[in-house]
Amino acid sequence: MKFASYLHEGKTRVGIVDGPKLVDPLSIEQQQAGALGPDVQCFSTMQEVIAKQELAIPLAKKALEISRRTGAGSIDLGVAQLAAPIMPTTILCAGSNYLSHNAEKASSDTSGKEPEFFVKTADCVVPHLGNIVLDPILTKKLDGEVELAIVIGKPGRHIPKEKALEHVFGYTIVNDVTARDRQVRYRPDGTTWYELGRGKVFDTSAPLGPFIVTTDDIPDPQVLNISSRVNGELRQNSNTSQMIWSVAELIHVFSINLTLRPGMVIITGTPSGTAWSTDKELGGKWSGGNGIVPAKGYLQPGDEIECEIEKIGVLKNSVIAAA
Repeated sequence: MKFASYLHEGKTRVGIVDGPKLVDPLSIEQQQAGALGPDVQCFSTMQEVIAKQELAIPLAKKALEISRRTGAGSIDLGVAQLAAPIMPTTILCAGSNYLSHNAEKASSDTSGKEPEFFVKTADCVVPHLGNIVLDPILTKKLDGEVELAIVIGKPGRHIPKEKALEHVFGYTIVNDVTARDRQVRYRPDGTTWYELGRGKVFDTSAPLGPFIVTTDDIPDPQVLNISSRVNGELRQNSNTSQMIWSVAELIHVFSINLTLRPGMVIITGTPSGTAWSTDKELGGKWSGGNGIVPAKGYLQPGDEIECEIEKIGVLKNSVIAAA
């Protein structure tokens, strides 16, 4: 099942994606009182849908049946003003999780040895078609990274790998926008270290969406094609099978530090093809492959970046200059 959040009369509500349509259970209940009952209020926010998923999923299926039969609660997806499907309580981030990306960049002490652990917040999130702001005071080297994002649905701490996927509600896409000149730092001897705070956590650095796809439609997250395009040029092209640490392993690792709670999001790293790979000043090492095109430079105002993951969709954002 594929969920979206959208703006309805100034408020965010949850809809179910049904081909070219978006079905709103709350609208069905308004049009046909009693059709779905009082529990339909859980569709006010995605957080409520996740928290009450045992009620929400059957209600969503019933809403689809009613809408297909009567047309109630249905709007064209193309005209819906999509919001980020969820505003995460926390975004836990795993860096250096594809061998191909590790090979194209300057290494840190932990690259390829353990997940590089950093955090983004809901303050970083912008929706599908939202703008990524290039702030020249912050960075001259703004880069994008397509990443599979895990939406946690069931709480847990010290979750074993064998049980990890039971804690997933679904999956979405995050563009891990990065200020490379804030991230990559050099010691006097020429060796590299990363500053993952200022390089990763800033306004508009986490475009997220457009949809959340539940685990019944993605039972295996390690078989998904993943790609990105800038102005139509293919920049990244890989498959989630190329992750060093799988979705299950990342859930296990992060749950050692924190109790994972419904509504948290974990992002899982990016494959090769970032603009960093062509930046020799910051240790970039272009390797190519899979039809990807080397970046002519970092993201600039007017650029459009599309992040695509099989079975989820395309997350599209434009870059604009800071006011």
